[in-house]
Formats: sequence, C-alpha cells, structure tokens
Amino acid sequence: MDKKLKIIFAGTPEISRQVLANILSSGFQVDLVLTQPDRPAGRGMKLTPSPVKQLALEQGIEVFQPLGFRKDPQNLAKIRELAPDLIVVVAYGIILPQELLDIPRLGCINIHVSLLPRWRGAAPIQRAVLAGDEYSGVTIMQMDAGLDTGDMLIVEKIKLSDTETSASLHDKLAQIG
Repeated sequence: MDKKLKIIFAGTPEISRQVLANILSSGFQVDLVLTQPDRPAGRGMKLTPSPVKQLALEQGIEVFQPLGFRKDPQNLAKIRELAPDLIVVVAYGIILPQELLDIPRLGCINIHVSLLPRWRGAAPIQRAVLAGDEYSGVTIMQMDAGLDTGDMLIVEKIKLSDTETSASLHDKLAQIG
C-alpha cells in the first residue's frame, strides 16, 4: 500500500491508540486524528484526553474532536477540505454518516475487534469472553452507514484459551488490528 496516502484516523480508547501506533510505526503518515472530546476522569473529575489524542499530540498530529457530524456542517467541511484518500476507524464511538463515508477517495475502513457479524457495536471483546466463545478475532471492513456493517475485507481469527480474560484478548487483538 502507498505510504504517502492522505489518511485520517478515527478512534478513542486504548485499543485505538495501539492500532494508531502500529500504523505510524509502519511508516504511514496520518494527517488528522478524530477522537471524542476530552471527558472528566479520576477522583477530581479532571478533563482527560483520550489515549488516541495523547498519542497524536506526542506525534505532532492535528487532533479534531467534534461531537458529531450530522448537525454541524462545518465538521464535514473540515474533512472535505483535507481531501483524504482513506479514513481508518477503530472504536471511535461516533457513527459516521454516509455523507462523511463518501468523502475519502478509497473510502473508510473499520478495524473491528470481533468476528463479525457476531459481536457488533460496543464491548465486543468483553462479550466474546463472557459468552465463552471458542474464537475471536479482528474484522477489517469497508464501512457503510450501518453499525459494523459493510463488506468484510480481511478476517483474522484466533482461538481463545480457557483462561482468556478481556485484558489478555484486548492485547492480542490490538496487535492483530
């Protein structure tokens, strides 16, 4: 793949940070990071940036934290202005409207940490462990307007151990993603 692509990365939690770090260490340049707004955390409920924002700032990547894209056309305009080739999404937490999905030349891909269609939506790692699934994995898919729907491009499957925890599976899937 061309490492000179104009890429936007969208993600929020730690697993997204790990995937972003892997993308950057592979030599790809990310031109913009989308992440959820800072949230109160800890005893003092101090506003805390997402793990993705922290990494982006450390790497000198511009960060954009819109509340959404449907109600504010200026947010879509910012993405159009950048004219990305590709948007990579990992646990972003905001559903992207079709109007946004249509902007990148190569579309939007979602790196989802489960074997779709079994665990769509939030908490797929925890749900796989709690259900006692024999297998889990990562699905890379071309995004469409649905929740974790679209054409599956790559599926990487792993067998879960009898002692698998959400934390151990998280770490395995972050590396695969």
